[in-house]
Amino acid sequence: MAQLWQHPYVNVFKHFNVSSWKKATKEGEVTSAMDKAVKSTVFKIVGSIPAGNYIQLPKTSSQSLGLTGRYMYLLMKPIPTKYFVVHIDVATQDNLVVRISFSNLFKEFKSTSTWLQFPFVCKATRGTVHAVTAVTGKENCGPAPLSTRWTMLCLDLEYILSMYLNRKYAYIKSVRLCANMFVKNIFTSDIQYEPGLSVDLVKKSGGLCGVSPLPRELDYPVMKGDRWYDLYDMIKFPAEGTNKPHDTIQSIASEPSTKAVRPTSSGPKRIESKKIDASKCASDRVSMIHNITRDGPKRHRRRPVTSELPSVGVDDIDIRKDKEGEIHVFAHPDDVVVHQDDKYTTESIVSKVDKTTDLLPVKKSAYKILEPDPILRLKRIIGYGGATFRDALWTEDGHCLVYPCHAVVVAMKISNGHQRFFIGHTDKVSAISMTGNTDLLASGQTGSLSVVRIWKVLTGECLALCKTHAHSLSGLSFSHKGNLLCGVGKDNHGKNMVVIWNTSKVSKTREVSVMAKAHTDVDICRMRVAAFDDTRMVSCGRDNVRLWRVKEGSLRSAPVSLGEYHNMEFTDVAFEAGYHTTRDPADRRVYACSRSGHILEVDIKKVSIHHVRRLLPNESRSDRDKQTFRSGPGISINSMSVNETFCVTGSDDGYMRLWPLDFTHVYLEAQHEGPLMAVDFSADGMKILAGTSVGTLGILDITSRGYTTMMRSHVGSIRSVAVDPYRKHIATVSQDHTIRVWDSETLQQLYDFSSPDECPSTISYHPSRQMFACGFDSGVIRVFNVQTTSLLAEHKQHRGKVTGLSYNPNGDYLYSCCSEGSLAMFDATSEGYPLLRLLGNTVAKGEKYCPDGLAVSPDGRRVAFIGPTEYTVSIVDSKSLDETMRIDVSSVGKSRIDTARKLYFAPANIFHLLVITENNKLLKFESRTGKILAEVDHIHKSGCSSLALTENGNYLATGGDKAIKIWDYNMRLDVNFQVFIGHSENVSRIVFTPDYKNLLSVGEALYLWDFLAYKPSSPSEGREYKEKDFLTGNTDRPTTVSFRNGYTGSSNSPDGDSLGESFLDLPRDSPPRPTRDSYLDLPRRTPTRRTPTRHTPSRPTREESPGRIGDLSSIRKDPYDDDLESVTSEKETVLAAAPVTQSLVPSSKQFSLHDDMEPAEESEPVMNGQYGQQYIQHRTPTRMPCKTAAPSGLTTKNKHVTLETTKPEAFKHFTQRHKQHALAQRRYTAPPNQAGIKLKSVIGYNGNARNNMVWHPDTGLFVYTAGNTIILEDLNNSTQKHLTGHVEEISTLALQNDCQTLASSSGSFEMSGSQICIWDLQSMICKKVLSHHEYDIVCLAFSRDDKYLISVGDYRDCSIVVWSTHNYCILTTSKAASPIHDLKWDPYTVNEFSSVGQNGTVLFWLLDETTSNICLNVHEAEIPDDLLYEKSTSNKKSCIEFTSIVYAGDSILYTGTTSGKVAAWDTNNNTCFMHWEADHSEIDTLICRGNLLLTGSVGKNVRVWSVVGVGEMKLPGDNYNIRSGGLTMEDEMNLDGAVISAAFDEAMDMGIVGTSSGTLWYINWGERTSIRLVSSHMNKVNGLSVCNNEFLASCADDGSLRVWAINDREQALQFQVKDQSCTCLSFAPMTHTSEDSIKKRLLPNIVSGYNDGTVRMFDVNKVEMVLKMHPHAVTVTAISFSSDGSMIISGGNDGLIAVSSPTTGMTVRVITDHKGAPITNIDVSNKQDVDVGISAPLLWLATSADRRVSVWSADWSKDFCELVDWLTFPAPAFGPDGSVLPKNDESMYKMLPPSIARFSPEESDIIVYTGYGMQKNIQFYSVSQRKVMRTLALTHWCQSLDLVVDCPLIALGTNERLLKLLDYYEGSFQDFVGHNDKVQTVKFSPDGKYLFSSSHSEIFIWDVTL
Repeated sequence: MAQLWQHPYVNVFKHFNVSSWKKATKEGEVTSAMDKAVKSTVFKIVGSIPAGNYIQLPKTSSQSLGLTGRYMYLLMKPIPTKYFVVHIDVATQDNLVVRISFSNLFKEFKSTSTWLQFPFVCKATRGTVHAVTAVTGKENCGPAPLSTRWTMLCLDLEYILSMYLNRKYAYIKSVRLCANMFVKNIFTSDIQYEPGLSVDLVKKSGGLCGVSPLPRELDYPVMKGDRWYDLYDMIKFPAEGTNKPHDTIQSIASEPSTKAVRPTSSGPKRIESKKIDASKCASDRVSMIHNITRDGPKRHRRRPVTSELPSVGVDDIDIRKDKEGEIHVFAHPDDVVVHQDDKYTTESIVSKVDKTTDLLPVKKSAYKILEPDPILRLKRIIGYGGATFRDALWTEDGHCLVYPCHAVVVAMKISNGHQRFFIGHTDKVSAISMTGNTDLLASGQTGSLSVVRIWKVLTGECLALCKTHAHSLSGLSFSHKGNLLCGVGKDNHGKNMVVIWNTSKVSKTREVSVMAKAHTDVDICRMRVAAFDDTRMVSCGRDNVRLWRVKEGSLRSAPVSLGEYHNMEFTDVAFEAGYHTTRDPADRRVYACSRSGHILEVDIKKVSIHHVRRLLPNESRSDRDKQTFRSGPGISINSMSVNETFCVTGSDDGYMRLWPLDFTHVYLEAQHEGPLMAVDFSADGMKILAGTSVGTLGILDITSRGYTTMMRSHVGSIRSVAVDPYRKHIATVSQDHTIRVWDSETLQQLYDFSSPDECPSTISYHPSRQMFACGFDSGVIRVFNVQTTSLLAEHKQHRGKVTGLSYNPNGDYLYSCCSEGSLAMFDATSEGYPLLRLLGNTVAKGEKYCPDGLAVSPDGRRVAFIGPTEYTVSIVDSKSLDETMRIDVSSVGKSRIDTARKLYFAPANIFHLLVITENNKLLKFESRTGKILAEVDHIHKSGCSSLALTENGNYLATGGDKAIKIWDYNMRLDVNFQVFIGHSENVSRIVFTPDYKNLLSVGEALYLWDFLAYKPSSPSEGREYKEKDFLTGNTDRPTTVSFRNGYTGSSNSPDGDSLGESFLDLPRDSPPRPTRDSYLDLPRRTPTRRTPTRHTPSRPTREESPGRIGDLSSIRKDPYDDDLESVTSEKETVLAAAPVTQSLVPSSKQFSLHDDMEPAEESEPVMNGQYGQQYIQHRTPTRMPCKTAAPSGLTTKNKHVTLETTKPEAFKHFTQRHKQHALAQRRYTAPPNQAGIKLKSVIGYNGNARNNMVWHPDTGLFVYTAGNTIILEDLNNSTQKHLTGHVEEISTLALQNDCQTLASSSGSFEMSGSQICIWDLQSMICKKVLSHHEYDIVCLAFSRDDKYLISVGDYRDCSIVVWSTHNYCILTTSKAASPIHDLKWDPYTVNEFSSVGQNGTVLFWLLDETTSNICLNVHEAEIPDDLLYEKSTSNKKSCIEFTSIVYAGDSILYTGTTSGKVAAWDTNNNTCFMHWEADHSEIDTLICRGNLLLTGSVGKNVRVWSVVGVGEMKLPGDNYNIRSGGLTMEDEMNLDGAVISAAFDEAMDMGIVGTSSGTLWYINWGERTSIRLVSSHMNKVNGLSVCNNEFLASCADDGSLRVWAINDREQALQFQVKDQSCTCLSFAPMTHTSEDSIKKRLLPNIVSGYNDGTVRMFDVNKVEMVLKMHPHAVTVTAISFSSDGSMIISGGNDGLIAVSSPTTGMTVRVITDHKGAPITNIDVSNKQDVDVGISAPLLWLATSADRRVSVWSADWSKDFCELVDWLTFPAPAFGPDGSVLPKNDESMYKMLPPSIARFSPEESDIIVYTGYGMQKNIQFYSVSQRKVMRTLALTHWCQSLDLVVDCPLIALGTNERLLKLLDYYEGSFQDFVGHNDKVQTVKFSPDGKYLFSSSHSEIFIWDVTL
């Protein structure tokens, strides 16, 4: 729709009414003026700083223009001698925002992944002196000339994004026009407009194809007789038909032509100089030159450019090779020369077309790019440091480390090693810094282009880029609040330059401005900004420590007087931490350390040394207290970090030392492998991060004194890498003289082989054994055994550096070559690797061929290398080294002489040899004949250093230019490659992992990439098994499993019908072809209600078994066939179980009935006289079990089927309850022994989960879930134990068969990922947390032998993951094409399970362990039509969904459906033989015990069926009748909600059933009783009230008011009001209860308010409602009894307060003071207010959402009530999220935290208040003194609050799911987690023994331990 209203163009200034500045903003000197030249009002933008003077559209950065036009036209005029800048933010189709900037400030084109900068060349007005003198001058960017004129700039945004960033344009987000310039207008359009054309001129010339005259309202005025191009300039970028560079915007002198041309859609074409054939005679050449260079007619013409060639005859062909491989059309006045690359010969065709020939449009092919995009995703990096080892930081929560790794900044999660990356730097990162809350990260790169980037840590988004320093950026420091960033680097003169940037607006507007800067000659090694004052800084360096301050826009410094210590080299500084109430905040100490071991303590105020200490090493490591100031060499300290208690230092001796702040002794020491360069305390001070100069990162836990190494890395460039395919090990060799072996899954270092005297150069892993060979610079080759770390062989035959080393595929031979030209072959099967042959002067000499000096063919028959000269490639026999072929690469192509650089053998099925040349060409040779097949130019700009090819030959990976390119190997796309940055040095080698799911690249570090286009090899044939003949019963005939299509219904050829993967003895390239059709077009009848339907097999002929494959020929498919699609996730493999189509009746073209096969009989209704039930029998062909597997990573494409992305309609499929707030990332939890409260019990059961209850009748284990808590309840004494660890709502449970281990799963939400927790029920601890799924998890199932655990993802990923319970690693993954609802293991067979799901899919799975790689084979069962379809109200067939599944004995499987039917399946041949209607609604629970089957439905029914005779119906023969007692409903029970979980004993006598109403029922079929075990609300709990410390009352949105016994959590009673929400409640005070009632233990009444404005009072003792009032017209939001119980005070949503009598029901008083804002709470004081000075005895208060509190004094017996005090608390005009609050709109109160006030039980005249305001705090207001006495700071906004008598505690609930416990006086607090949503209500018991908290429907009871 956006494109419709924007067609044909959008006048931007008019549409957004710029002059009113309501939808646009201006900053600085922006004025409007009348311009005589264009005769209209224009805007003038001037100012010395362009960034401070601008016009911006739209008004705020959070808004978007949404302009979708491809072309943007800017009507502007540069101001003479000034600079201007224009920024255009453009969104791509993948939601990336790219900034396109152009300015005459820019000297050269620059680009990053999110920013393009184009220089703008201002041309002088034609005819002026400046224009004449500029003709011979060099075109340089600079200030505008003295004479400028109005210009129309046309930007092709689609081309710019496609050409420079390989992105697809979506729309313009914002535009900023900066000084200095005049601007008239901006407009956008999809049409290419030409100025200077009139409609009449266009009509006379026959019309312009795709080019239109400029609309009058957007054009510049042109007087009659004048020409447009004489008055104005037109600039098109990219320029058409010009040789100007495409990275500069400048004016091109051209005018439009009226020839019919087509607009360029792929952008401009680069044009080379024409080539002249030197073989022609001189006269011909002169004629040719004349034709090219002669002038055309005097009339100015615009060169027409087309992107598509006309259909013209081409007779004379002259071969040309184009540099860029593009199509060029040269349009001249007399002729048209067409250049086109021939599609088949790849040669350039040049033809000349007469000018009179019409250029007919050619049908344009689809624009094709390499997919998926992106094809690589960086997963892990092994590396640390690069330009600096001094920066390694903690995040505030202590969960992640942030550190630089060469050109990438890495954020690594400590718990699992998961890494996130900040990529964008083009050189090594030399400094990083984070804000105090770790929201922002700044990183700077070293080198000649010192750029500083500011990132958003949470998302990894680059917010801003700063370029101030000329080079050598060395340090960064963020202020604590992030408002200021300090950077240290060099200026153009080599001086140190300190720059202060203002970053206060970077998060909102991405603006960063220079606040101050200073140049200095002093050395600066480290500079830090003070946490307590953003304007103060301290620096240190050689011979100096300086204090800095920003004042009045300037940066000033003062040196610290060092005295005798002035010759020291200071390495680090740190400010004193902590807050001291007795000292001035600025009165802090500064600590500085030096290489001599001195620690200087500096007084900031006096700018002098306060104290000096020298740290000396211990003489004895056991003597920790002998650290004195005696003489001797001190500790060379490199870094330090200070917190409130300790100081930690890192030194050159590798020791990290922890000192008290008086430095009297060493508290803790930890020795490292190398000098310690970085140390940092975590936020809690309990852990220390340490980084060394040898590339290690580690964490020291101070409390446990345990040390964890997080990262090891090479410190030199990595030369080569090799992969062990079996053990998943990666081996690397580096210039740091080490060989290291890494685990490819964890990337932890396993082994380290060091060679101090020799540097390794290349490495090769043995194909099958755990050993590798390594070549060295000295020419030595050594073979190592990895497992024993022993040397197996050593050879010194080579005299030069080993440049190539490789095993053959079988591991029989080892080949090597060296830089001196020798080639060697070793016997790898014999001990010691004896030398078999050595050839000298065979390989080209030189070290540049390392590490890929030779290549071995995949079949092991040939060895290729570059030699004997660099111009040739030789291929020799692998067993004899006899030469078989020699290829000369010097004469390939028609360019200058070339030499070979790298070579690579393609996979065996391609037979290609790839050669990279010095001229950056890729040559493809036929490896058997040496024929040149293809030539690709410019594979990289500066050279290709390595290459690799996928097994299927589809993708080529190359490394060079500090980047990786992934190519389409066949080079048949419009864009054949994708580029990936991240390396800061040249890529020395790239290699695919053996499974081709990942790519390894090495250079300065080891990079592991996910390869998202992974496609496995074609499946093999099938597995033999014995087929039973139903005619004879013979099982001797072997039958091969057939591969068949699963209901595709649209494929016209059987060739692509099946996709499978099975690892057999005889591999195949493609699936076999079935000999017959699998589905027959047979008539069906719809069964009647509760009708069992039987399916019996027909009798196939003996000549053709229905399961046999007749044609065993290979079916080879093109790898780019449309039947296959790539799977972009590396986690799952997609199964060929396609969704069911709308019609399952196959067409006659696809299926035919064989002549030798009986047609099925029609359905015949048969009456079973015994039971009066009607069932239908069907006869179908025999279906043998067909356990097929889909190729991993592929799925069948069906043009009539789309994958489901919306939630299935089935109730069974779990969907996480909607929440708005995630768990707080910042929280402060106390150790268990110091916690103020402890979870006692939980009231509730989650009725939203599925299968979330476990009961084992033998052991009595009873487990269920509430929110994210697992509850283990003892049914004997009602005690609870809790398992806490999940962050989100638990979806399902699974118990191992030995009852020792429990598995639970939860989904993802915002930052929290999905989790599977494995619990040890004996120790009650979580022993493993599994993370793989992206969304919710719907099923968990342990295998019968407990060896495996299966988890199933929800409808958004449909993944199936098999885990090993031995170590809980992933064995295999797959992906179903339809959502899965239920899954069960077959308890009677090994490694088989079944699943059911959407689109009527029933899948039978086999976990295949017979191969080296465990895989899943699957067979999709055939569904009878009368089961699969049901008629809807519109008389249309709709497909049912299978929702539940259970195995029974005798090879029977039962499945439930959404239509209420139960189907019985024969698991021998995976066919359905009968079904019946078991319920009227969806069946979600099935349990089978012997001959009894239990069904639980959404219709609240639990039924028990006798299925004695069902198994007989699957036998062959005409068994129409079920025998007596075969299928009857034995019993039925109706519950209070849909059945979501159930567990019964082996006899089906008793069990427990969970319902969606949050109830757990105990059911006894023998006694026909149902007992409620657990009850709960299913809607949000709105209020809590406590009475007598024994009973708790709660009310909820479901209209219920429930009373619970606190000790055993039993629901004592429930009052239900239908169709209403109970919003608040209150017990009557006990003081109002008579002594007689107390003796009888009678409970007081309860009053509650409802959303219809009514108030009801209930007598708990009589269990009846005693009073109903209607004092409000709107929702009652707060209610309370008066302190004497004589009145009911209620507040409404409209702000009115009603005072009603509980005896008469009359409303005696209405208070309107708060009208207009909802009442949030009412509190009543029970204390006499004698200290306040008010005569009335009792006080009460009311709080409204507008932060107003009214305090009242009342004596209800005298009908007295007066206002005592009125409090109003201020708040900003914007919400907590920064959005502006709407005025006079009551909905804004929902956006704010509630206002809550309570009378303090600790202090009689204090009111405790919290609410939205300028700060998050609690305020203590004195009623007597009428002022706020003190405040307590909070970390989160308060959602609920309560206080308790006789205990100085405050309980708070927050939206971030935290329950906070505060000390009333000191403000110290503890955070408690466990709730799954915001904590809606908190309530103390009257005696302070318990604390109650509610979140949505769950209620927690906490023991108060303080």
